[in-house]
Amino acid sequence: MSSFFRENSPTWTDMSDYVVHFAKGSQGTEGYYNMMGILSDRVIRARNPFGIARTTAPDKASQKATCFSEIPLHLLWRLADKRSEYGIGFGKAFCIHRKGNPIFYAYQGQRVATAIEELIAASGDDTDSPLWKLTPFVDVPGAYPNRSYFFEWEREWRKVGDLKFSVKDVAFLIMPEYQHNAVREYFAFIKDENLGPAYDCPYIDVHWKRKKIAHALGMELTQTAPTPRPSRHRI
Repeated sequence: MSSFFRENSPTWTDMSDYVVHFAKGSQGTEGYYNMMGILSDRVIRARNPFGIARTTAPDKASQKATCFSEIPLHLLWRLADKRSEYGIGFGKAFCIHRKGNPIFYAYQGQRVATAIEELIAASGDDTDSPLWKLTPFVDVPGAYPNRSYFFEWEREWRKVGDLKFSVKDVAFLIMPEYQHNAVREYFAFIKDENLGPAYDCPYIDVHWKRKKIAHALGMELTQTAPTPRPSRHRI
């Protein structure tokens, strides 16, 4: 496990020890086929630039990243409604080891965003500036002429460049429950015939409750919340 990561208490239901990449797919089984393609290739492609300098960095390729979410697993339906019901889960420690990191929000027009924009302007066309290693992880929420950008709720992580992984790196797969048995049978066949990577990790459904997800992943589940600490200050 990465020395930079410590697992959360099982009583902290607002936290997750995992990050999830959702396969794109707004129509029918598109998400399913995109997920299976990723699993077959064992790589998530960084196809698009992200962050505050996605259109201004001198080397746009340096801003291309793969995206994940650390939303608690029993709340993944929030993202599924925007993406698809298909995804791949990884432990945070694995993601950190591959240089993944939570993104940072610098609000539009505020001093932090302005300071970063000034640094971008000062860096100009210098492709060797270390700033370009930071900018893919900085987003600027705000109201813009053609759209609003407020996605802090996604709890997004990114990794610059493609994410390559092995079968054992996958903590779980996400898909509708009615497909679980068929996909297991498919991967069992793939394994028996030695036709490619086969995933016998846990499968979960984004609409499952926390208890069912914890059971599928073999997670410890504490039913009672800890007693709140008494306040040191009188109201």
